[in-house]
Amino acid sequence: MGRPFSISDRQNPWPSYRFQVFFDTSTTPVALVSKVGGLKRSSDVIEYKEGGNPIIRKGLGRTKYEPITLERGVTFDTDFEDWANSSQVLDKGAPSNSLKNLRKEMRIELLNEAGQTVHRYIVHRCWVSEFQALPDLDAGSNAVAIEHIKVENEGWENDNVTETPEL
Repeated sequence: MGRPFSISDRQNPWPSYRFQVFFDTSTTPVALVSKVGGLKRSSDVIEYKEGGNPIIRKGLGRTKYEPITLERGVTFDTDFEDWANSSQVLDKGAPSNSLKNLRKEMRIELLNEAGQTVHRYIVHRCWVSEFQALPDLDAGSNAVAIEHIKVENEGWENDNVTETPEL
């Protein structure tokens, strides 16, 4: 249950363009992430009937968590590629031991206009299912080269920020 509403509570929603992403226990945000796909979950509905009751009842079934896509401009930072490569079986033609780094926790922090964390989500047991190192290259375009990863996960939770910063 949320905290009680008071007159001093913020009335406007937080902007979605101020955020940071962290992998595992790192205290340094992942460099230059420009877009994070939404956190979405859905649950199956189980319909059943009780004897003698004509009404169809609905119960909660399995919950699934949608993958999260992270995008950023191509840079010298290798965080995306290193994590995506941890699921590769081959390392320069030879078997690798990279699967030990396959799953990570991920933190997504929403910031207010002053750059203070106002919401923090912990995403559990994440791993990269898709990696795009380069987009289509077009010499006639003036677009920035974007890389992206699709991150599968086994759930997320709101890690409540204890103090709401005031502006």
